[in-house]
Amino acid sequence: MIRGPENVAANFDRPILIMYILLMFMGWANIYAAAYDPEHASIFDQSKEYGKQAVWMGVSLTLGAIILMVRGDLIRTMAYGIYGGVLVLLVAVLIFGKEVNGARAWFGVGSFGIQPAEFAKFATALALSRYLSGLKALVDTRSRLISAIIILSPVALIMLQPDTGTALVSGAFILVLYREGLSGNVLLLGILAAFMSVLALILKESTFDLPFTDRVLTGQYFLMIVIAVFAIVAWLFVRRFILKREAKRMYSYIVIGALASFVFIGGVDYAFEHVLASHQKDRILVMIGQMEDPQGLGYNVKQSQTAIGSGGFAGKGYLEGTLTKFKYVPMQSTDFIFCTVGEEWGFLGTSFVVILFTVLILRIIQISDRQRSRFTRIYAYCVASIFFLHIMINVGMTIGLAPVIGIPLPFFSYGGSSMIAFTILLGILVRLDAERLTNLR
Repeated sequence: MIRGPENVAANFDRPILIMYILLMFMGWANIYAAAYDPEHASIFDQSKEYGKQAVWMGVSLTLGAIILMVRGDLIRTMAYGIYGGVLVLLVAVLIFGKEVNGARAWFGVGSFGIQPAEFAKFATALALSRYLSGLKALVDTRSRLISAIIILSPVALIMLQPDTGTALVSGAFILVLYREGLSGNVLLLGILAAFMSVLALILKESTFDLPFTDRVLTGQYFLMIVIAVFAIVAWLFVRRFILKREAKRMYSYIVIGALASFVFIGGVDYAFEHVLASHQKDRILVMIGQMEDPQGLGYNVKQSQTAIGSGGFAGKGYLEGTLTKFKYVPMQSTDFIFCTVGEEWGFLGTSFVVILFTVLILRIIQISDRQRSRFTRIYAYCVASIFFLHIMINVGMTIGLAPVIGIPLPFFSYGGSSMIAFTILLGILVRLDAERLTNLR
């Protein structure tokens, strides 16, 4: 049932497998450096993070080997079932999970923990690939709506935990939809929405005096008035310069756009106040310059930047990082593991890691472009997009270019759920690619 043709193993993509093993062991070595305790020097010590990571590596390698034996057509057939199973886990964790750092996102297994939200990445990638592979093109409203439901269903459940950082990873699938025919206007709207979100937050605590009155407007309502003025100007422009047969359509766009903007601004305010955790709100406000940092809310980032900068060109040497050794950077074995690379291996080390990740993503894209199976091609794009977003945000967090939202660096950050999820992502890809000459679906 799980065995494929004997020559399939010969078609496994060796560059992907080599990079996977290399990244995994490099990550383990850096977790050892970040959490090193002279009294527990054994890298297999189960009382320390590096010992537990060794267990997760063993589990991941075993699981990866099993996946490589599963036929590609069976993986495709099980795509919706896997997706449904992960949705059940996401519901179950809300009921039976344990609360960690304000989020009910974990199943406790002894001294270990499983985070189902991490599994939503490969489950969504499989379901989306299965659905899109059955379409000729992503052009009608129905197909777009179903694609959105596939992506947003796990996002909604993850937000209920709440785990904003993991939920944001689903933004990677927008790149896949664009590749499969989604209009570039949607991407433009996404960029505009991001800009408007930042602007709304910047103006959130501002007030504006209305001329000729004693009234004061908050920044949120001031932004709405500005949008309304632009809408009126656009309406007058259309009325004056656009032919009547085109004007009606343009009028509807203007009205819908203005109303949608009003709702969106209100939604940003609501989400900021009621969805994000207090520490996430504070970090975002500090980052956009709307909040002073007297209590050190940006402490993690500042210490991370200091650690990376102190590494210089070639670093201080393995296990010689002073900021790492004396635990100056919180969460250094998880969210801020990249600063350990920077301090101990310097510019050379960080450059090597970034280049290695870049080569991995480019190799995945190359694999996607050689597929005869549309399902495999779309799945490969999903994998590349997920890796790209994770790496970009995590590295951005450590150097102060992105808010700290708790997104791990693949294969480097401590955590079994993340390790297993990324192993499954790559394992499925390698197995599907090995059948590229025979699998046409």
